Amino acid sequence: MKKNIILISVLTLISLFVHAQDETTKGLIWSSSKGLEYSIKAGFNIGGTAPFPLPEEIRSIKSYTPSLGLNIEGSVTKWFSKKWGAETGIRLESKGMRTNARVKNYSLEMTGEGGYLKGRWTGLVKTKVYNTYITVPLLASYKLTSRWKLHGGTFFSYMTEGEFSGEAYNGYLRDENPTGSKVEIGEEGATYDFSDDLSKFQWGAEVGAEWKAFKHLSVHSKLTWGFKDIFKSNFDTITFGMYPIYLNVGFGYLF
Repeated sequence: MKKNIILISVLTLISLFVHAQDETTKGLIWSSSKGLEYSIKAGFNIGGTAPFPLPEEIRSIKSYTPSLGLNIEGSVTKWFSKKWGAETGIRLESKGMRTNARVKNYSLEMTGEGGYLKGRWTGLVKTKVYNTYITVPLLASYKLTSRWKLHGGTFFSYMTEGEFSGEAYNGYLRDENPTGSKVEIGEEGATYDFSDDLSKFQWGAEVGAEWKAFKHLSVHSKLTWGFKDIFKSNFDTITFGMYPIYLNVGFGYLF
């Protein structure tokens, strides 16, 4: 009796799986007839959040370390002709970096042994940026060949988590302005954290290319450049805009 129940259960599961596969195949055939193409993509981001152009306050970049920014994306492309189409989707991604820079008269608020300090900092700063986003791209796609596809357009992002923090050390702070009283800080350093001042929204341009390696496997690369300052409009401690500029490399599965 138990063997019969197990056999019936296994046959039922197989039947449901075959039916689901059949329905999926029918759905993909219908989508293809309507010029729709689906894919799932994964990859990583390499880049940085930086001012552009580099302001005079930043005298030199001593070190730069990209964070491992992962992303996963589901996308759909609607082809209007053999060459042209439109692509959109939803992307979960992270972008980050660590830098060590030498600065002069750099506007800063920080906390050290002497408590809260605000003014113009001259010395070294270590900065960590790590933000996660939900991103929606809106792109025009062009088939260069049967294997190569180019795309370009815009993207809109909502930040789910954000960090912009760091340490100032081996230098001095001029209280309030470049001619204010001088406070020296050595190796012990002072910390700053502007995470709460990050803007939730970001938008910018995206361009990229995709190569169809096999029937269902593709390899892609794309550049995203944020046009909006990462900080809120009323944040004035850092006196120049900071923009996320990242290169994404990864692979995708084509349905």
